[in-house]
Amino acid sequence: MIQRIQTLYLTLAVVLGTMLCFFSPVSFISPEGAENFRQLTISFKGIQDITNPAIPVTLMNTISLDIISVAIPLLALVDIFLYKKRIIQARLNVITVVLCAGWYAVLAVYVWFAKMNFFVEWYITPWAAIPLVNLVLTLMATRAILKDEALVRAADRIR
Repeated sequence: MIQRIQTLYLTLAVVLGTMLCFFSPVSFISPEGAENFRQLTISFKGIQDITNPAIPVTLMNTISLDIISVAIPLLALVDIFLYKKRIIQARLNVITVVLCAGWYAVLAVYVWFAKMNFFVEWYITPWAAIPLVNLVLTLMATRAILKDEALVRAADRIR
């Protein structure tokens, strides 16, 4: 199990996906010339006003983004332990890839909503690249899994 390269890819995806749960992918700041300075962030607690860091105020819940953020590393973790069922592994990887792409779609909806309702400008942080990295790692793992499956089938034919 550990000696397979896809296990390393999926382990890295689990670690990065877990990190995504703790860091904010997007920050919002009120535009220059605004009468009130406002700083918002998207985190697991929702869209929060962190202008006063001592008392953060949650303005909107982001439960769908949170569910996807948790599902990505969980699926990768489950995928690691299905090493004897390569076809199921490959199918779970496809679901993970779709979730990684869907994460960006859901994030775009929340960014658009915050921009329109709270009149702020958004700034992407480097943490927003984690689902893209997970997507690439999952595709590389899928490729290695399918390569293993082809090798096993070829060995079965030789017997």
